[in-house]
Order: sequence, then structure tokens, then C-alpha cells
Amino acid sequence: MPFLIRVLKARELSIVLFLAGFFILVGSINKEFITGDTIALLIKSSAILLVMAIGQSFVLLTANIDVSVGSTMGLSAAVTGVLLTDGYSLWLIVPAVLLTGVIVGLLNGLGIAYGKIPSIIMTLGMLGIIRGTMLLFTEGMWIEDIPNFYKELSGAALLGISLPVWIAIVLVVVCHLYITRTKSGCCFYAVGDNEEGAVSVGLPVKRVLVLSFIFSSVSASIAALLFVMNIGFVPNQTGSGMELQVIAAAVLGGVSLTGGIGSVIGAGLGAVFFTVISNSLVYLKIPAYYNDAISGFLLLAIVVGDSQFQTYIRKQSARIIRNGQKGENKGERQTTTIT
Repeated sequence: MPFLIRVLKARELSIVLFLAGFFILVGSINKEFITGDTIALLIKSSAILLVMAIGQSFVLLTANIDVSVGSTMGLSAAVTGVLLTDGYSLWLIVPAVLLTGVIVGLLNGLGIAYGKIPSIIMTLGMLGIIRGTMLLFTEGMWIEDIPNFYKELSGAALLGISLPVWIAIVLVVVCHLYITRTKSGCCFYAVGDNEEGAVSVGLPVKRVLVLSFIFSSVSASIAALLFVMNIGFVPNQTGSGMELQVIAAAVLGGVSLTGGIGSVIGAGLGAVFFTVISNSLVYLKIPAYYNDAISGFLLLAIVVGDSQFQTYIRKQSARIIRNGQKGENKGERQTTTIT
């Protein structure tokens, strides 16, 4: 029993359990929802949100927030589209797009870490600046005629798994190992848990803050590369509203808005779950104009349900510990009496 309690306390496992339960529920109404092809399609369609949620989790862990990721994705997608249509090589395009993310993240990080600007204000201002820059860069036009070779990469597969999903998996693994197995990675938790305490023990708090926003923006740039690959064109509103979905996905995956709690694996699972919730309504044959309201209700219900589940598990764990301590004290009293 104690082992089971310890396992169930893992936030990632609870998300998996809720996800499995949701699949079973919707699948009982429409069996097409639980077919292998549908599940594979849902996972592939969640890759973009998953990549962005990974980057956002670094910022949230430091008790900050980045609402500029949607516009960063849009600008990066525009850069990708323009360079592709102009005939540049991928060896130039990929670094140029990633550099776009680095620059945006660096500006955000410097303003927050050194300028002492609240993250919500800084990134909200950058959202408008970046969106305006994208429209000026594209002259408000859609970017079409993406070369076929690039669009075909979306269908490339290894071991039955498509390239976008492989990229997302690799990023999850690398970021998880970095943030849990390295000293610099653990600093993100320390800064979010107690920034003043982190400063007092000599941690490079300002550098950690800047890095967190760079990671967030670079993840948005990687998502842009995947977006152009999947969609095959770049609308002038690419990424608009994505920041809210990214934050919701990370929070759904257990990353705390107050900092210091969560994991990139949880954020990734939250992105998958968020995508499943959004797409399940199609299989439930619910009219499209109900989608936002129902998706929001399901998201709140799942977050509240998971919170209650975790509270129950913590209470059970505390009860087991108390019972164990009572047993030890009783044994000690018996030993003393015999002596």
C-alpha cells in the first residue's frame, strides 16, 4: 500500500490515468476515437503545442510567465516561410529561425532579470512588438508556395513515428535530463521556489531567468519549423492565441504558476491531453460553436479533479505515516516495559 501511494503521488502518472479514462469515456461513445490511426494523428497534432509547453515550463518553474510565445512562433514561421520560398538551404534556415527565438528570449530575459520589469508586462509588450514585426516583414500577406520537399518531411517516419513526433520526444528527453540531472538545471526549481534564498546561496539567478526565456522562445521557434512543415503555408495570424493554450497545457501537466513545482514530462503530457480534449469534440459530434465553452469546462473539470485526487493521495500518505509512527512508539513502550 505505501508503495502504491508513492506511485500515485507522481503527477505525471495521474495525468496518464486521467488521459486513459478520457479516451475510454469518449471511445465508449464513438469507437473511432480509440483506433490506432486516430491516436497516432492526435499525438502528431499535439507535437507543436508539446514543444512550446516544454519551453514555457522553464519560465513557469522560475515563477514567471511568457505570453509572447505565440507571436514568437508567428515571426519564426514567417522567417521560415520567406527563406524557404527564396530557395535558401535548410542548413541556413534552421539556424536563422532558432536565432530569431534566441534574440526574442534574450530581450525578454534581460528586461525581466536586469530591468526588473514584471514578466507579464514585459512579454505582453513584446507580444505586440513581435506581432507587428511579423506583419511588417510579410507585408500582411500569407506565405504560400512552400517547397514540397519541406512539406514532405512531415510525413517522414521512423519505426512508425513521424518526424515531428520524434523531434518532440527528443526535446522532452533532453530537457528532462538537463533539468533533473544537472546542477544548472536544478537552479530553475531553486529560483522559482525561493528567489531571495537562491541569491543568498550564490546561485546565478539573473542568468537562470534569462536562460528560461531563451528556452521558451527557442521552443516557439522550433514549433514554428514544425508548423510550416505540417501546414505547408504561413497565415498572417500564425501563433495568435497560442500562448494561452501553451500555458494551459503546462498547468494541466502539473507545472505550478507560482514556480518551483512541475516537470517537462508533465508539461508534455498536458499538451497531449489538451490536444485530445480539443479534438474529442469532433468525435462527439458537438457543433463547432460549442467547442470553446466545452473545452474550457473540461479543462477546469480535469484540473480540479486531479487536484482533488492529489489531495486525497497526500492525506492517505500522511495517514499511513502517522500509523507507522504510532506503531513504532507502541513497540518502544512495550520494549521499555519488558526491560
